[in-house]
Amino acid sequence: MNRHFVIFNPAAGRGRGRKRIEIYRRLLAEHIDEVTFAVTTRPGEERELADQAIEEGYNIIVAVGGDGTWGNVADRLADNRRKNLALALLPNGTGNDFARNLGYDPSNPKQAVLTLAAGHIRAVDMGRVETLSAAENTPHVMEQRNFLNLIGFGFDVAVIDAAADARFLRGELLYKITALQQLFRFQGIRVSITGDQGEARDRLHLMLTISNGCFFGGGFQIAPDATVQDGRLHACCIQDAPALTRLKLFNKAERGLHVGSAQVEILTDTRFRLEFDQPPRFEMDGDVRQAADNTVEVSVLPQVLQVVAPERP
Repeated sequence: MNRHFVIFNPAAGRGRGRKRIEIYRRLLAEHIDEVTFAVTTRPGEERELADQAIEEGYNIIVAVGGDGTWGNVADRLADNRRKNLALALLPNGTGNDFARNLGYDPSNPKQAVLTLAAGHIRAVDMGRVETLSAAENTPHVMEQRNFLNLIGFGFDVAVIDAAADARFLRGELLYKITALQQLFRFQGIRVSITGDQGEARDRLHLMLTISNGCFFGGGFQIAPDATVQDGRLHACCIQDAPALTRLKLFNKAERGLHVGSAQVEILTDTRFRLEFDQPPRFEMDGDVRQAADNTVEVSVLPQVLQVVAPERP
């Protein structure tokens, strides 16, 4: 019989997560027989709680939050290859993009709990940042990290920084409004990217993302052909451009149409090497980290994680 350990992150979605906790508690009581609950009290505590749950013999680790919460829990599960161990997602964050990749509707808590109860499992890929990096709230803890959905450099990080100062916005609207602001402010970054077998692209970029899945930023199809089961990473390289061209690219990206633009190139490979002028800040599943080196190495981890997910249509 499955044993479910549920990790709530009340800070997910800029505090919106707290409002849904009781909704999820009620739905879980209706549809799941045995549930143990834990609530995070500080950033990154999901990882410790996941380790605790694994040690205590729980086999379904349920993460209630968004991409950052899920990424933290998935990082611990990927390092523990116990065969009957799986991650389950209950969307409650800002972007919820990894769940979109699997067919979840982030606005439908009941669907998510019914998916959990059905217990269909998929094996999915993750990515790994092999270069040492640290979370901004623990700058002394340098480590290699696995990521679930995406890492991003440049404009992406500028938007997260701006969103942290926004007081009255929530959810997808938060990202879209702050992104529009940064289209006219961000200066661009220089980065050289080289695939495992390809030539280097050394350019001034507006943004560079390396994706495991298709979605990003609350539903933008940043890598339209990516799936979380294809054994590949997809780098979206967006060259810097004047403000009005940036705005056109932003509007196209919401529908995945940016890939036809002259400023955009999608590279697909199992490994990438990125070279910067200085150690970069980057976002991993929505959480900002500081790299220890000018060079950042990224690779795919094929089929490394078991995830409870909707069955394919």
